[in-house]
Amino acid sequence: MKQLRRREFLKVAGSAAALSTTLQASEGRKIRTGVWGTQHGHVRGKLKTLLDSSDYEVVAVCEPDAAARRAAQDNPLFAGLRWVSEEELLGDPGIELVVVECWIWEAIPRGQRVIGAGKHLHLEKPAGGDMEGFRQLVEQARRKGLLLQMGYVWRFHEGLNAAFEAARQGWLGDVYMLRGTINKDLGPERRADWARYAGGTMFELGGHVIDRMVAFWGRPNRVQTWLRTDTLQDNLADNTMAVLEYDQGLAVAYSCAVMAGSSQHRSFEVIGTDGSFVIQPVEPGTRMQVVMREARGPYRAGWQEVSLPPQDRYIGDFQDLARALKQNQPLTHGYEHELILQETLLKASGQFQAVEPAE
Repeated sequence: MKQLRRREFLKVAGSAAALSTTLQASEGRKIRTGVWGTQHGHVRGKLKTLLDSSDYEVVAVCEPDAAARRAAQDNPLFAGLRWVSEEELLGDPGIELVVVECWIWEAIPRGQRVIGAGKHLHLEKPAGGDMEGFRQLVEQARRKGLLLQMGYVWRFHEGLNAAFEAARQGWLGDVYMLRGTINKDLGPERRADWARYAGGTMFELGGHVIDRMVAFWGRPNRVQTWLRTDTLQDNLADNTMAVLEYDQGLAVAYSCAVMAGSSQHRSFEVIGTDGSFVIQPVEPGTRMQVVMREARGPYRAGWQEVSLPPQDRYIGDFQDLARALKQNQPLTHGYEHELILQETLLKASGQFQAVEPAE
């Protein structure tokens, strides 16, 4: 092997040291972030996560609706933050990332303006009912080399990820069933907004469940859906189920809008020939039931309860986003995942329309 001369060694070592210093500086910097919208139910939890994180600096908030802006300004969480117009938010060259928290029907247009302004995007779910519009948004981000992360909240849940890892290791044998339930006790005053889309509760909530199914098995071969109105006589599909068919088995997603104690009922199951995981409640997510035909990995044979720490909805997402931004790497859930998820969710919601390719 050819030996490096001392001068060459010092040059290489110096370059490596400079690169290491640059990476450390990059990873230590704060990501200057703007928040666009204050009316979504997730915005306060996400804002607190950003403010508590050493990775982010929230430098601006934009809320076009005057009444909503006044309400947010009265909340101590927003104290001291700078309020700006849309033009100021998107025109600020120092803002790298915009977190969009808006109504469903605003998601794609706002996302397009953020990407058009050359900024990375965290977009609240679900991203509207227009598959082609969402596809254009994703492709625009891909062409520009910008990150696009959707705000589905179970992506970094320790229990779900432990179940998926057990399946990957082969400890569960052949996994043939995924089953997820996410219900709500929705007030009558909110039903009209949820009813703007044919999928109703499945479209509004079911994406959290379907996101994990797509992460595990990918694009389904077929989607069958049942969208019923059973609790009040209006046009909200409030009792909904979708079955995703795969070569390996079935994935069943269920979501309803009227259930007392609904948050404690939310669950996710991974069922295999040699073992199964049952996570209920998913949030706060402190209890997981595991059964193994034989002892595998850290799990003994038979049923057992595994304790989990409380699962924060947003920390994992923003940690992953910070890692990708600072290290110039892709997100854990990239462009293709977001496209397949949106397509599958629209099919499960009875809203998917295939677009014929241009001749």
